[in-house]
Amino acid sequence: MSKKRKFKTKYQGGIMYSTDPEFEYDDLQNDEEETIPPKQQDLRVLLDRKKRGGKVVSLVTGFIGREDDLIDLGKILKNKCGSGGSVKDGEILIQGDHVNKVMQLLAGMGYRVKKAGG
Repeated sequence: MSKKRKFKTKYQGGIMYSTDPEFEYDDLQNDEEETIPPKQQDLRVLLDRKKRGGKVVSLVTGFIGREDDLIDLGKILKNKCGSGGSVKDGEILIQGDHVNKVMQLLAGMGYRVKKAGG
């Protein structure tokens, strides 16, 4: 049996090695946006069925901030709606038609919310 080796490497912007003794790698994790306060957020909530085999999801878009904060907001919304879902590509997906409930919850948290789509 062969042993699988796992190499943990830090992403360095495509640069593997530099011969320059004064070269420093850019820390890409500092480029992450700061989460702006809820009153300054402008979120859109819509009902979507594209690329989901006809299944309906409530979609929250327009969040500006750190990925961890978006995941936390997604957990709160999924818990309050009593439904599953996920956070992908800067959007919160909640399974089922929960548009009105999500809008009320976000407005109660202080976010500016608008219904988008038809």
